Amino acid sequence: MTADDVEAIKQLKARYFRMMDTKDWNGFAAVFCDDVVVDVTEDGGGVTHSAAEFVPRVRAAVGDAITVHHGHMPEITLTSSTTATGVWALEDELWWPPGNRVSHMHGFGHYHETYSKTPDGWRIKSMTLTRLHRIVE
Repeated sequence: MTADDVEAIKQLKARYFRMMDTKDWNGFAAVFCDDVVVDVTEDGGGVTHSAAEFVPRVRAAVGDAITVHHGHMPEITLTSSTTATGVWALEDELWWPPGNRVSHMHGFGHYHETYSKTPDGWRIKSMTLTRLHRIVE
């Protein structure tokens, strides 16, 4: 466990945001362990138990939207040589095309995550999104 591991986790989360915002769904899937558990209940998405289940849900929800996600102030704790936890402050904005039930959302909250170091590098093992505030139009 080194500062290099912490930096690698920061890079992983940066890829998560960039892949979602650029709609690179293969790259987005690659940031997760295959058996990732994701809880986005507060956003209406429930809990999924694999990347194969989660990624298509995200794509269906935001694939036609312009999205901008920012993660800030990471609190990363290395819990072993191959595991870690993290909390990230989040701000996101999403704009959907005309005709959708929602046209714009500006949100604030936190990601609570665990990470696993795999042969291919660090991956997100679990993720829970909590919201502090949301502006929906």
